[in-house]
Amino acid sequence: MKTAIITGIGRGIGKALAEKFLAEGFTVIGTVFTSGQAAAHDRLAIHALDLSSPESIRKCAAAIASSGAKADILINNAGILIDGDETCLAPDKLRATLEVNVVGTAAFTELIVPLMSRDGHIVNISSQAGSIAEADILEDTHEPYHYPAYKISKAALNMYARTLAVRMAHEKTGIIVSSVHPGWVKTDMGGDEAPVTPEEAAADIYALAVSRPETGQFWFKGKKYPW
Repeated sequence: MKTAIITGIGRGIGKALAEKFLAEGFTVIGTVFTSGQAAAHDRLAIHALDLSSPESIRKCAAAIASSGAKADILINNAGILIDGDETCLAPDKLRATLEVNVVGTAAFTELIVPLMSRDGHIVNISSQAGSIAEADILEDTHEPYHYPAYKISKAALNMYARTLAVRMAHEKTGIIVSSVHPGWVKTDMGGDEAPVTPEEAAADIYALAVSRPETGQFWFKGKKYPW
């Protein structure tokens, strides 16, 4: 039985991803910001994880390691958007956003890599907002200059995926690394006007995660997306 580690399964895309992987027969190790946010299942283990806290990251990774789990897939889904309606960059919000969406995510990933199988797949949930090539284009109703801290964080997360992919290939680990744009999804972050349900996004991400695409690429609905 294969195992997937998915961060941020308490709601939205993460919750839908956990449900999809469980339905497909996976064992799922999920993380939540606070305990009690995810439904119980006999193939689901839940750990608390605060990506802004180095101690929480270490404790969560240590708990997963002590369980003896060997991860086939890691999906870095957890993230924050705290400057959604803003147009000017607020340095304090940029620091807080980078701490969770980039630094914490990378720190957690580095601790999970040794627990992964040789044909493992790391998938970072990114965003169109992180595409430098499409910095002036957005599929939602926001103007292109909105939420700068979030956009910067997703662009940085894309670069982490790219550099990690190069390193995993150089070290001949067999692990591939992908970034994925889930679309404009109807979640607390995406809003009620979004056209894509969490379940639809989860189905697309699942299809990517269980495949063996070219490593170090940015994907949307099975096709390469511009960096």
